Amino acid sequence: MVTTLTEMTRLWDKTLKNIKARLNGDPSFDYFFGNSYIYDKNGSEVTIVASNKVAKAVIQNKYIELVTSCLNELEDDEFDIKVVTEEDIQAARKEATSKNEVKVEGSKKKFEYFENSTVNPKLTFDSFVVGDFNKDAHKAALYVAKNGGSLFNPLFIYSHSGLGKTHLLHAIGNEFKSRVPDAKVLYIAANDFVEAYIKFVKGETESNSLKDYFKDVDILLFDDVQFMSGKVKTEEMFFYVYQQLINSGKRIIITSDRQPNELKGLEDRLITRFTQGLTVKINEPDTETCVEILKKMIVENGLKIEKFESNVIYFLAETFSRDVRELQGALNALMFDCINSEDDKTITLDVAMKAVSAIKGGKDISSQITEQKILNAVADYYNIPVSEITGKGRNAQVIVARHLAMYLIRNNLDVPLKRIGEIFGGRDHTTVMSAITKVDKELKTDEQLSLAIKDLEAKIKE
Repeated sequence: MVTTLTEMTRLWDKTLKNIKARLNGDPSFDYFFGNSYIYDKNGSEVTIVASNKVAKAVIQNKYIELVTSCLNELEDDEFDIKVVTEEDIQAARKEATSKNEVKVEGSKKKFEYFENSTVNPKLTFDSFVVGDFNKDAHKAALYVAKNGGSLFNPLFIYSHSGLGKTHLLHAIGNEFKSRVPDAKVLYIAANDFVEAYIKFVKGETESNSLKDYFKDVDILLFDDVQFMSGKVKTEEMFFYVYQQLINSGKRIIITSDRQPNELKGLEDRLITRFTQGLTVKINEPDTETCVEILKKMIVENGLKIEKFESNVIYFLAETFSRDVRELQGALNALMFDCINSEDDKTITLDVAMKAVSAIKGGKDISSQITEQKILNAVADYYNIPVSEITGKGRNAQVIVARHLAMYLIRNNLDVPLKRIGEIFGGRDHTTVMSAITKVDKELKTDEQLSLAIKDLEAKIKE
């Protein structure tokens, strides 16, 4: 017997398939049955939501026997079907709400938990940039948003702050709501749950029990579970809620800044249950993915990518790749600087470096040390012309000087790899990275190279 929301969705999909087959491709099928779904099933009573009043009337008056027959065949039962619209449901809810209002000091006030915990409609799967660093988490999130059952329940997503966990939670909620519009999707942060529990215990809420509140939740999106650590009584309440939802076949998605077994201060029984589903990690994004994220942010803010020099985007991507939120902040700082600029010129690397200096701890990245100063210092140290260092020469000493110059520019100026490649004759960023990595590795064993770096560092900081 169907009991969960997901199972009802599957049942209705099969029912629609049978109805369409019996109508022999009648074009009216899409109009009258399109976007319809099972809203509720209570015993033998089934409520179907039609897309509009006309569809409701036609299904009720013309196709009700067909619908009943198809449902009965699939469930081997005798159903009593009611057809409504979403407007009917909303009206019923308003009526129920008015009856349940309570008086407080002579006025009416509706008490509700998590009033400000809503799913952000802008955070969807379409606006989520996928790369190698987060593709597993994205696939898992998309799967649970589209499928029911106990597989991958709960889904546990963990990563450092600012890498997209919360975005995925909202994306799951939005996808689920698009498929089942009347579903109750609840997004809450752990701190909000803790606060709600405290108010409940103190008797500051006059609504139903906090436990009862979750009975109608179809999918729970629980953010930053690590913040419940050490709050024993709150954990007990969450354990009850968790078990209630799991036993009812409801979906739970949890995020954290670390994997379940590393969560200190949480009860073992909670950690054990977190690991019963699927645990996925979001790693730090690679540069190319950050570039794509930035381009999407730029377009979403109504700007043209052509306004930015390509090395500006790479600079931001490489400098702020550890935190997508910080990446957004850097772009905002740059856009603010450009908005206040009197001209509409192309945004250069120098402009970008100055604009984000505050985010980098107040350090003006473009001040004091410059690319040319480093090149001159290396050229003087090895008695080689700058043109040879930045050119195509393959002399052993020239190669060493070139690699050291690349290393010093990268470490002292935080210049994008692509920009460094341009300085050295248009070399690609992988070549530059290989050179820098080689120097970094050799510094651990080559005392002469370490001495050279030390002397050059002192010279360029004079």
